[in-house]
Amino acid sequence: MRIHRKTLLAFTLTALLAGCDQGASLDPAKQVGPNPELPKAQNFLMPPMQVPEGVAWKEGEMPKVAQGLKIEKVADGLQHPRQVYVLPNNDVLVAEANGPAKPTTRPKQLIMGIVQKASGKGGPGGNRITLLRNVDGKWQKHTFIENLHSPFGIQLIGNTLWVANADSLVKFPYQEGQTSITAPGEVVTELPGGPINHHWTKSLLASPDGSKLYVGVGSNSNITENGIGAEYRRAAVLEVDAATGASRIFASGLRNPTGLQWEPESGALWAIVNERDEIGSDLVPDYMTSVQDKGFYGWPYSYFGQHVDERVQPPRPDLVKQAIKPDYALSSHVAPLGLLFYTGENMPQYRGGAFVSEHGSWNRKPLNGYQVVWVKFENGKPVGQPQPVVSGFLTDDEKQVRGLPVGLAMDKQGGVLIADDAGNTIWRVSAR
Repeated sequence: MRIHRKTLLAFTLTALLAGCDQGASLDPAKQVGPNPELPKAQNFLMPPMQVPEGVAWKEGEMPKVAQGLKIEKVADGLQHPRQVYVLPNNDVLVAEANGPAKPTTRPKQLIMGIVQKASGKGGPGGNRITLLRNVDGKWQKHTFIENLHSPFGIQLIGNTLWVANADSLVKFPYQEGQTSITAPGEVVTELPGGPINHHWTKSLLASPDGSKLYVGVGSNSNITENGIGAEYRRAAVLEVDAATGASRIFASGLRNPTGLQWEPESGALWAIVNERDEIGSDLVPDYMTSVQDKGFYGWPYSYFGQHVDERVQPPRPDLVKQAIKPDYALSSHVAPLGLLFYTGENMPQYRGGAFVSEHGSWNRKPLNGYQVVWVKFENGKPVGQPQPVVSGFLTDDEKQVRGLPVGLAMDKQGGVLIADDAGNTIWRVSAR
């Protein structure tokens, strides 16, 4: 009997996962805040993994929300919606994308491709931006910009719409009220890309005066296994001059900085960061942090300050000494991808704090994340434990995942929009 190669790999993957019985030993609550508990790093032939099956939302199903809130479906039938951005006239832009094709020359790459597809994270993305408009309570869908290259970040400065593709920062002319842009985009600057482009998502945020753009660029590996040369201008936040396209590294050592936002009280730049994998279910906590100009945050040489990652050779004790400890751990392997400081009036109990979308990861047993949480802020800093606000993406038995939250945005009425990239849906949460 002839067995197809992918079938054989699937059986192999199942056997490997079944043999990985090392689960988490810490309560995630102990890995939250400025001083998370950090156990000893472990080495594995095959790291602990748990892969839920990706399934579609059934008719009438939707995520669960905290008491006093309601959730509604804004749009479905999208192709991996990643980011949502609200225009001044309350139109909503949705970036639809999955990552560019990656080489599959190594066994790990082949296995990860199968895992991604099985968990609902695979499949083609739209490579476009869709516009959603609410007309008399009904949402209309318009194809806004086509033929993009794995778009992610979106920002509007005046009459210029900026889009961060997987390998370039592009700008388009924009007029309020238009439902499509057919003018070709102008490439302002290239962004780190290439044939691997491990973390392809490029988050984007304009400065308050519109003169600068900040781009979050993830690493090209877990911990430099593709060579340090592949990490040029990566694991960093870049600052781009909007007028000239000239850029510099604003901050570095951030493995995958996404969800860039300005904290409203302090005015500081904040990011959420996906940390490294494969040293245990309880390592390393993902985090949110203020981002300092010229700051270094440890990757790949250390994590959460001066905790050295022995896998990275040659070591750099000089850089470890400089590593800034992040402000607030979110616990291990929650994979945060969206950040929103809530300033609206619709849900006053959440005003002044931050919503974080936790996309979830298969690198922990039991699973962690797969929800949207809210973190209280006081004097410009996060405090206390995260509060679950939107859940139900993962079934209670952790065997199936119906959706994965990514981008967050607030509309003009104070509702929170959530891009669900596995469910191909945009949800809206507001007060009941």
